[in-house]
Amino acid sequence: MASAPPMRRTSSGPFPLLREHSLVPVGMATILPGAARHVRHLEAELLTYFNRFGYDEIILPTFEYLDVLAPGLEPTLLENSYKIVDRTTGRILLLRPDVTAQIARTVAMGMLGAHFPLRLSYRATVFRHEPEHAGRDREIFQVGAELIGADDPSADSEIIMLLIECLRQVGLCSFKISLGHVGFFKGLLIRAGLSPEGRRRAEQAAARKDVSRLTEILSQERVTKRSAQRIVEALELCGQADVLSKGRALAKGEKPLVHALDRLASVYRLLCATGFQEAVLLDLGEFRGFDYYDGIVFDVFTDGIGVELGGGGRYDHLIGRFGRNLPSTGFALSVDRLFKGLNLSERTKSVGPEVLVVAPRGLSTRVVSVAQQLRQAGIRTVQRIVDRSGRGLIGAAVKAGLEAEVDTIVVVGVDSPTSEQVVVLHRGDRRRVAGSTGHARVRKRTVSIAGLLASLRADLEGAV
Repeated sequence: MASAPPMRRTSSGPFPLLREHSLVPVGMATILPGAARHVRHLEAELLTYFNRFGYDEIILPTFEYLDVLAPGLEPTLLENSYKIVDRTTGRILLLRPDVTAQIARTVAMGMLGAHFPLRLSYRATVFRHEPEHAGRDREIFQVGAELIGADDPSADSEIIMLLIECLRQVGLCSFKISLGHVGFFKGLLIRAGLSPEGRRRAEQAAARKDVSRLTEILSQERVTKRSAQRIVEALELCGQADVLSKGRALAKGEKPLVHALDRLASVYRLLCATGFQEAVLLDLGEFRGFDYYDGIVFDVFTDGIGVELGGGGRYDHLIGRFGRNLPSTGFALSVDRLFKGLNLSERTKSVGPEVLVVAPRGLSTRVVSVAQQLRQAGIRTVQRIVDRSGRGLIGAAVKAGLEAEVDTIVVVGVDSPTSEQVVVLHRGDRRRVAGSTGHARVRKRTVSIAGLLASLRADLEGAV
């Protein structure tokens, strides 16, 4: 029987709607057993692969003090964070809205004696308030990696290669990495003479690829027609190596813009030289929605998912907000979106028990003993006490097996409470037939408790 995938109360999220609106807060998840098994396996597989690249897992607190973490968070994210009062100190606590800022704070305040470059990985849940109509989750399951203390194209390439290799490792066949440099687009905005507020709004529009909104902002800022045209053209420049030459034409020799393109070209060449060209798409309008990114940035997309699976980039000055600057880069993946991209929701069949041990009332100790013997041997086993004995015990056991969807049933105490023998029932067809308890399809044999394990192993191996 198929188990339902994770459920979220969102209008356009990856999981089915949960109709009981009063039971689960908007954007929060209830992950049912079949899907939970896939989610945990996916997280573990990613972390294992991170470890092969030398990235060690770090576990971070769910809450932070607002005044401590605030320097690493942009105003919009702070506004959309969940806050409560610490009942012990009276200080304001922040429910984690961003992991990268936490890692920056941890490194700056507690790990400055560490050997650099530092490679860290994590799995964590972040919480951000989003309007219900926005179609985004408020509880976001993330897995990510950070490379801290390295500032060269090979470091940028390493983190992108890690992302690509991880996606391939978990079975995502078709995806694209959209690769850019925020310094190029920011440089165009500065050159066009936008006010600080105008640049902020233009950057937000660029992050959403909202050309009409960007055009409106440029008009409000009284940007010249030629400069506005270049900015819009840059936002739409996407492709392979020829994008770089078109970008250089827009840069017109300005050093900050040329420097950004040079760095982007170096990273792109490294990725191509190591066989990742097909997975990468250059995008001069790539502009992530966090203000701490200041260099190479990237997002990852796959068919059938209308938003990015995740992304990241370089943040050379974020750690400096908590102490001294350390060049850094990293990425985070949304487990929810990756779950959907892998079509795991279509494969979330529950894994039921392999064996059910049944006994009548009064034989609780015997049923526990037999069940424990099987569990210690690695067999997934559940136990059940029924209100039947004697001739009715077998029928009750078959019915219990049908309800639990277990093919192999071990019945204790059929002959007598002290018997060293048990009856093994095996149902050959798990489909429920109307008006039938499945008796006609059951095979029955009697074995000793001592020989039970060997007998069941032979049955289970034969079934495989």
